[in-house]
Amino acid sequence: MTRLRKLGTVTATAIAAAYGGAVVLHDPLISASDYGGNSRLEALRKKVHEPGAVVPAREAQQSALASASKSNPLDVLVIGGGATGSGAALDAVTRGLRVGLVEREDFAAGTSSRSTKLLHGGVRYLEKAVFNLDYGQFKLVLHALEERKQVIDNAPHLCHALPCMTPCFSWFEVVYYWIGLKMYDLVAGRQLLHISRYYSTEESVDLFPTLARKVNDRTLRGTVVYYDGQMNDARLNVGLACTAALAGAAVLNHAEVVSLLKDDDGKRIIGARIRDSLTGNEFDTYAKVVVNASGPFCDSIRKMANKNAQQMISPSSGVHIILPDYYSPEGMGLIVPKTKDGRVVFMLPWLGRTVAGTTDSNTGITFLPEPHEDEIQFILDAISGYLSVKVRRSDVLSAWSGIRPLAMDPTAKNTESISRDHVVCEDYPGLVTITGGKWTTYRSMAEDAVNAAIKSGKLSPTSECVTHNLRLVGGEGWERSSFTVLAQQYTRMKSSYSGKVVRGVMDSAAARHLSHAYGTLAERVAAIAQNESLGKRLAHGYPYLEAEVAYCARNEYCESAIDFIARRTRLAFLETDAAQKALPRVIEILAKEHKWNDAKQKEELEKATEFLKTFKSSRNAKFHDGKHC
Repeated sequence: MTRLRKLGTVTATAIAAAYGGAVVLHDPLISASDYGGNSRLEALRKKVHEPGAVVPAREAQQSALASASKSNPLDVLVIGGGATGSGAALDAVTRGLRVGLVEREDFAAGTSSRSTKLLHGGVRYLEKAVFNLDYGQFKLVLHALEERKQVIDNAPHLCHALPCMTPCFSWFEVVYYWIGLKMYDLVAGRQLLHISRYYSTEESVDLFPTLARKVNDRTLRGTVVYYDGQMNDARLNVGLACTAALAGAAVLNHAEVVSLLKDDDGKRIIGARIRDSLTGNEFDTYAKVVVNASGPFCDSIRKMANKNAQQMISPSSGVHIILPDYYSPEGMGLIVPKTKDGRVVFMLPWLGRTVAGTTDSNTGITFLPEPHEDEIQFILDAISGYLSVKVRRSDVLSAWSGIRPLAMDPTAKNTESISRDHVVCEDYPGLVTITGGKWTTYRSMAEDAVNAAIKSGKLSPTSECVTHNLRLVGGEGWERSSFTVLAQQYTRMKSSYSGKVVRGVMDSAAARHLSHAYGTLAERVAAIAQNESLGKRLAHGYPYLEAEVAYCARNEYCESAIDFIARRTRLAFLETDAAQKALPRVIEILAKEHKWNDAKQKEELEKATEFLKTFKSSRNAKFHDGKHC
């Protein structure tokens, strides 16, 4: 029986009838009493959001994992600290289970930091659902729209609604996209962010000044603007991991699984051997169930259990480039549903710059994917046709590639179909694998994985899933005006090169950045800037402060320079040159926090410099490829 959520009775019935499905209407905003009682949910909220709450030290987290023995195992051990893995750890621990999580690199080090930055229901999937009468695609859209709103509500400081403009070059396109996007609104129901609408050519150019009025001798007839969500993906992922840690999970980044542990009969997975990459120490962690949430690398974990395991990942690559802010207005994105080769291309404002990209293409699996020059040129060529400004390769401030793990269910009889949805399977007892899906639906993916783990291990949670209504750390009580408190009550004390401390203003740009990046915890960062004289900016033209390095080292498991420039802040993604210039000061502060010696500092600089070379900015392109204009 199919559940159609948050639609009016008439609408839901009509849609289900068209697809031959049955309808059960319900309100997905489940009350706390349905999830084990209001007292438990309130206790969780207090534990996560109380003013003095701090995450356990990394050493304590490793000790908790190492102490999980055969006789006293964890309930769940999650492998992978991306969105799904961190979400699964949070889901499991808030159900009252004993939980551990290990991540080979850093939280969001892989796919989860290299996304399109959109929280979307999938307009293209709705189009396919309508024209192919594909009820499966329709359910994907319906579910994603519901999850989109919940992600935004649970992390309001890191997510927001973004208007996206679709240009129309014939009156047929105007009518076609207007009707299609009105259907998108209708399907969203009460989860609608804002109503879509048509704008004339003049109105459209006013809203998006760089939009071309003519493309290939076709005249712009107007645009249709609809709304999806946008996020700071890596910081959202770090927020998930830290919220899980505050709730009681033992989370450990830079900890690699080197092998899986089996019971005496060799018939069930009962834990993993883990190597701490920072110390080189190895230890065993036992668990009743292991959840494999390692994204594109989930097959390598599955092969540790069964070397003959059938491959289930079909990797695809998404390349994105960062351009200066003048390519797009601050509050409006541009999405072209169909370019000359049939792919979607988009251009969106993000963190004061413009991110542009296109849909996925086939790729191989690597630890650190790099964009190819022809892919970068394709994006530049694609967007240039729709803009009135000259698009230059030399304007590319950063470029990156991310691997999306499209999944095939290895237990299904028909393996020809690759799912755009997620797959949960247990093809070896004790090892539950969750993969596929997309950022927007990470919460429900995590819920499905934990449900499967509970069934596999015959676990006894104290409540059902509560993550529908649990805000992430920094989100409880946050308001869009919260930055004004920082601007009015804090100063940026800056140490000059001569050692003199100079008082500086906590300007609106810095205050807004801190508020959106850290939510209600931003005052902790501002206090460090004021009281420890770490108020200087790390890079010219960006709001990132020295105080953030110290705060992230103390409170967000920031263990390397790369962790900071790529995931705690987004400087590597926004401009590689600025990130490179900031590195010496970032490493200097981290060295003080982590007690690094000179050799370690030199090693960090070398690693981060090599990492930045994989982001093909115009400067890197000149060095590596010799192709620039």
